[in-house]
Amino acid sequence: MKDKHRQQPRVKRLLLLLRQQKVKNLADFISQNVSIAPLAVFRILFGAVMLMSIIRFALNGWIETQFIQPTFYFPYYGFDWVQPLGKPGTYLLFTVMGISACMIMLGWYYKLFSVLFFLTFTYAELIDKTNYLNHYYFISILSFLLILLPVHRSFSLDVLRQPHIRLPHVPRWMILTLQLQVGMVYFFAGIAKLNPDWLFDALPLKIWLPARSDIPVIGWLFDYLWVAYAMSWMGALYDLLIPFLLAFRKTRSAAYLLVIIFHLMTGMLFQIGMFPYIMILLTTIFFSPTFHEKFIQALQALIPQGIKTASEPGKCIPAVGANDQATAGSYLLRTKVVKVILLGHFFIQVLLPFRYLLYPGHLFWTEEGYRFSWRVMLMEKAGTVFFYVTDPDTGTTDEVDPSDYLTPQQEKMMSTQPDMILQFAHYLAEVYRKKGIRNPEVRAHSYVSLNGRGSRPYINPRVNLAAEKESFKPKSWILPFEEDENKGIARYE
Repeated sequence: MKDKHRQQPRVKRLLLLLRQQKVKNLADFISQNVSIAPLAVFRILFGAVMLMSIIRFALNGWIETQFIQPTFYFPYYGFDWVQPLGKPGTYLLFTVMGISACMIMLGWYYKLFSVLFFLTFTYAELIDKTNYLNHYYFISILSFLLILLPVHRSFSLDVLRQPHIRLPHVPRWMILTLQLQVGMVYFFAGIAKLNPDWLFDALPLKIWLPARSDIPVIGWLFDYLWVAYAMSWMGALYDLLIPFLLAFRKTRSAAYLLVIIFHLMTGMLFQIGMFPYIMILLTTIFFSPTFHEKFIQALQALIPQGIKTASEPGKCIPAVGANDQATAGSYLLRTKVVKVILLGHFFIQVLLPFRYLLYPGHLFWTEEGYRFSWRVMLMEKAGTVFFYVTDPDTGTTDEVDPSDYLTPQQEKMMSTQPDMILQFAHYLAEVYRKKGIRNPEVRAHSYVSLNGRGSRPYINPRVNLAAEKESFKPKSWILPFEEDENKGIARYE
């Protein structure tokens, strides 16, 4: 018995040593120098797909319809200072954005243009929350991360211009940063699918899929209810597992085939723009450095000899600061700052999807804490709303049709999102103040349908929204969600 007690401290010390060894091994692993090729390829693919996306956006006339035609915009809370720039300013904004994407791809004056791309893209997305999409948020985050990483220090025009900046290797954590960010998008999207509607009622897929039964070859399958259930469960499993399957060498090739199939399928079924192609290209960051080096060599065969010579792997200038203590000190300081910023970034990224737990009520109903959480294609929501503006001095009331002030897309998005309803109510109050009503009262009569359930009242019609202030606090004027049995009206029933 005594021997047993005597041995306990030794066991604890042994466990502590093993734990310390594991931490050391992990630290050694993430600090290990690896080829910079994955970062260079990521930069090229990111710039190329962004350039194509911006050109596509402009050719479809969306700059005009989303940023110029509206007479009222829905800025994000705290970002009211982000204002539309008018027609010349908006086209200039997108021109700078497109040029920046091209320069990122080429790696020419990368530091300047990576910052410009982040600022112009994020500014455009902050103008009107009507246009919010998860993948726009994803692009803003990636462009921010790319500012911090030396992705231009191999196979770039900057290296051709300044050969001394070329790096053959970077610490592994720089590549892991991008892999982690891409993986988090999938993983949190998978967690978001772990809800009763998705798993047990195949919603909203059992509403959406029958409408796509006209697709050649496989469309007939979508008339079967079991297909909606199968796709719901497989979609959740795919999102939860794919980052890990991509991370391991033995499962990587099969996982990437799944990535291609999954995103081509979703791109064919739903209108989600460039997102499928962005993910197909950017998930290559999980591939080995050898794969990326071969990719660069294939590109080198297509470009002039001068650039080729400046970018050949293996003929690299030593890492920054190797022969210069002052430069090395500066480099180490910058690296430490970048690490601190990245730790803060990922800390926020982990917490942000769960902030909805701070709010009462059904998340899909109130949408408090919904955005910026990688909740992708999770619900079918439709609504109508009319506003009534009352002059308290005379008692007269005007009925306001939102379509008199908003574009069809703005009205559609506003009618199911409480914070946008509040913003529009404040806007109407301002309009009527200018008409001479001192303290107009604005009330909303709205009805919303969620995932095929019957339409029901959404906003308390007795509350004067003009007197309600926007904040991060729960919105008490959102009526509670009431469940019913009529979920997912579809052709199967």
